[in-house]
Amino acid sequence: MSDRYEIVLTCPKGLEGLLLEEARGLGLEDAREQTAAVRGHAEIEVAYRLCLWSRLANRVLLVLSRFAMNNADELYDGVHAVDWRDHLEPSGSLAVEFSGNGSGIDNTHFGALKVKDAIVDRLRTAGGERPSIDKLNPDLRVHLRLDRGEAVLSLDLSGHSLHQRGYRLQQGAAPLKENLAAAVLIRAGWPRIAAEGGALADPMCGVGTFLVEAALMAADIAPNLKRERWGFSNWLGHVPAIWKKLHAEAEQRAAAGLARPPLWIRGYEADPRLIQPGRNNVERAGLSDWVKIYQGELGSFEPRPDQNQKGLVISNPPYGERLGDEASLLYLYQNLGERLRQACLGWEAAVFTGAPELGKRMGLRSHKQYAFWNGALPCKLLLIKVQTEQFVTGERRAREDDQQPVSEAPQQARLSEGGQMFANRLQKNLKQLGKWARREGVECYRLYDADMPEYAVAVDLYRDYVHVQEYAAPRSIDPDKAQARLLDALAAIPQALGVAQSRVVIKRRERQTGTKQYQRQAAQGEFMEVNEGGVKLLVNLTDYLDTGLFLDHRPLRLRLQREAAGKRFLNLFCYTATATVHAAKGGARSTTSVDLSKTYLDWARRNLALNGFSDKHRLEQGDVMTWLAEDRGEYELIFIDPPTFSNSKRMEGVFDVQRDHVELLDLAMARLARGGVLYFSNNFRKFQLDESLVARYQVEEISAQTLDPDFVRNPKIHRAWRFTAR
Repeated sequence: MSDRYEIVLTCPKGLEGLLLEEARGLGLEDAREQTAAVRGHAEIEVAYRLCLWSRLANRVLLVLSRFAMNNADELYDGVHAVDWRDHLEPSGSLAVEFSGNGSGIDNTHFGALKVKDAIVDRLRTAGGERPSIDKLNPDLRVHLRLDRGEAVLSLDLSGHSLHQRGYRLQQGAAPLKENLAAAVLIRAGWPRIAAEGGALADPMCGVGTFLVEAALMAADIAPNLKRERWGFSNWLGHVPAIWKKLHAEAEQRAAAGLARPPLWIRGYEADPRLIQPGRNNVERAGLSDWVKIYQGELGSFEPRPDQNQKGLVISNPPYGERLGDEASLLYLYQNLGERLRQACLGWEAAVFTGAPELGKRMGLRSHKQYAFWNGALPCKLLLIKVQTEQFVTGERRAREDDQQPVSEAPQQARLSEGGQMFANRLQKNLKQLGKWARREGVECYRLYDADMPEYAVAVDLYRDYVHVQEYAAPRSIDPDKAQARLLDALAAIPQALGVAQSRVVIKRRERQTGTKQYQRQAAQGEFMEVNEGGVKLLVNLTDYLDTGLFLDHRPLRLRLQREAAGKRFLNLFCYTATATVHAAKGGARSTTSVDLSKTYLDWARRNLALNGFSDKHRLEQGDVMTWLAEDRGEYELIFIDPPTFSNSKRMEGVFDVQRDHVELLDLAMARLARGGVLYFSNNFRKFQLDESLVARYQVEEISAQTLDPDFVRNPKIHRAWRFTAR
């Protein structure tokens, strides 16, 4: 066997340059980059050193053979030609990993079987003994990569991926792999800062991956020192004496590093459920004297144990996946920027983000950016020098001495020109509508509804909460521009309205079909009690697309309350039965509310109970069209506010308000008692009332009468009619 081998180191995409530099430093010769890999040559000692010390590689592959192949038979022959008796006993175990396709191999499982067959056939003894397959812990892990007609056959010396250091048995929701965290730290300049005795702080540390990797570097500990099983452990070419020497040297370096005074490495995490798992990971890594994790909110993050400490603040803010995350993430980045400006002057900062546009909202300029991949997600590492000249704030304060502490007054991030225009419009609307709302005792109202087309959001006030709905941008609008404008608007809202960022909730409104309109979007379960016209109603700002209260129907609900005394009231497509509560408050003799959704009927029951109504008020679950066809009751007051589309067994699976409103109204009018009134409303912008209804019933359009001042700017929000018998 040769004393010098071809070595291939695999790594996550984007780490090739860093891995090349690291591998050369560890002794790899003739090293050059490939896609997600580095290739070079080395003796076995260097291969072992790469296994032990590489902080960036996934695997260390020792190449046994390269051969051209055009079909499966040539694949078999090329693998069979290797003298496998130099590598594995016939009684040993084997695992094969295959990647790539072409040359007649279009299935990796088939390719792996051909490789396995060739090895097994070469090692099979006269007595029939042959290696077994063990996918978890084999004696030998073989890898074959097929690339444009060339097969590269290798032994995997690392065994399990090198990013699995062994200390992180407990993980958070979206942890970074250890080698990616190490790469981020290296790009952020941590080795230099650590060599100078600097500190490190992570204000959103999760289970502590950055902290542990940073301490391993600072204490000169080989990242895989504690790994017990390797891909070469039972390889026949393994040279134990060389490995033991390297391992002993690494243990001595670790002992010397841990004997030095520990650097100040601290993590803070708001989620109490992650504190103990993070501390357990630190303890398993043997770094409890170096790394401390505390529970703390970002807003109170203060990394300095004294005024003179400097170092690196590193953070991987969470990625948004739920409806409404834009607002919370924007404010998270703004808070991070504020804490850096207020508490970390003179430090360096590194923010690893999957949302670079949010990184621009921190109020700090990055002096350098690096592209990374976190799995399939493109990310950016933003490097920032926390110095006053890098601040992008609403008000800069010149200071004579850079070491002077920053003013205690928080500096708000400067709004963009468009964001300031949006803020001005909000303040103007608030001044006008606020007077009306206070005079009329209105707690919940629409403040803004795409008044400026480029800021296509609706902004509603629910007491001291702000509910924002983003309208889906037309396909003609650049998604990046639409996202930037949304972020401008979200940045402006707290400043313009003087509300806490935590009280802003955002949702994206698109056309909801089928059962989507009923689906829960989150699971916070937080209901808020609001008052309207003398009744109490429950709203939920977070869990569903709608809040449980249609603000535009406020005048209709109050009209129903005024007209309900002594009448039997029917509410079809009742939603959370807010109109029913108003009718009950107005003295309705009885009420019946019908809806397909059990979720909303449960909500309706709570609304009624909140106001002391229960016994005389029926809640019926069912398809409205079917229910009307079966019900034989009469009602003096009927309210119908159907969705544009909804599931219905009767109507070919979907209720369509334009198509089906004639049948709906005919069925409902058949239930209207002599002298009774039916109110019909819907929000379909293109809706046209069928002329045949005007011929059969007395119909009056009352749309203009059902709009309060907060909706007169958008008269198409709904249309409403009053029906009576001729």
